[in-house]
Amino acid sequence: MISRYKTGFCVAATSLLGMLWLLSWDFPAGKTVNYVYRLDVSWPKYPELFSGQTFAVAVDPHLNLVYVAQRGEKVPKVLVFTEDGLFLGSWNTSTIEMPHGIFAVNRPDQQSVWITDVGNGANGHTIKQYDASGKPLKVLGTAGIAGSAVNPLQFDQPADLCVDTNGEMYIVDGDGGLNNRLIKLSADFNVLWMHGENGTGPTQFYIPHSVTVDSVGRVWVADRGNKRIQVFDKGSGEWLGVWSSCFSEDGPYSVRLTADEKYLIVAQLNINRLNVVAVPPIGTIGDCHVVSRIQLADGVRPHLVDVDVKTGAFYVAEIGSEQVQKYIPHK
Repeated sequence: MISRYKTGFCVAATSLLGMLWLLSWDFPAGKTVNYVYRLDVSWPKYPELFSGQTFAVAVDPHLNLVYVAQRGEKVPKVLVFTEDGLFLGSWNTSTIEMPHGIFAVNRPDQQSVWITDVGNGANGHTIKQYDASGKPLKVLGTAGIAGSAVNPLQFDQPADLCVDTNGEMYIVDGDGGLNNRLIKLSADFNVLWMHGENGTGPTQFYIPHSVTVDSVGRVWVADRGNKRIQVFDKGSGEWLGVWSSCFSEDGPYSVRLTADEKYLIVAQLNINRLNVVAVPPIGTIGDCHVVSRIQLADGVRPHLVDVDVKTGAFYVAEIGSEQVQKYIPHK
């Protein structure tokens, strides 16, 4: 049994030699997938560097960097590591109050990091862009003022975002505030379409918490409060379907595609679980199929995840255990 400890929590999962064995699932065509990850117990090299509650993680595959957003009194809000787990430094910027989500732009011509800030102070209720060294570049929203306006754009506790390869941005707003919205922005930050009604029906949300986009034009949203994932067409915003059967115990907190886009990594915070969910190809969304699960120890509380599209590894920001852990495909 592999174990790691921080602040009293056992943060390992199951199985010998550090391998996490995952259940197989039979595809309709009869093909059986045995999707296996193992915990990289060497990442990072010095886990004691985590000094606050780790809320989010983002991978830049072009610079080979991993950014960790954390909260706490008198702690740096962003820690920077290499993919090998070496600590490179931190951002001690006063422009970040309470980071919630973090996203590294996946483009070789643009290395930048976006952070959603749910703070209530002068810099809160915003989404901010930084360069790789932590220099502020752009602020979206009305700093310090919660709102629902579109022109000028306002947020209330924006939870997460995803930037497509063409620069278009998808935002879920908010994390329990005034808004329950999915917003698409153009590369020059104009609103292209939006779904913004609180409720349980199609295109309605209750605490949309995470968002990602696949290469065939679908937007996947963790509709946390409704315990489901909703799917939309990225061009038109048309509703494509919903998955709810997989999340009856706890709502999905995070959605990120694996490197091959065959699966979603979905975190469930309250039951300390990571799910690998099969993603259908172009066509109908169909029903939700969990390929495998990683059951974490009580109190770990996995919040948001990110995937390295180059190596296939994924990283989990864990609020309860106050650390980020790395899982790599077992070959």
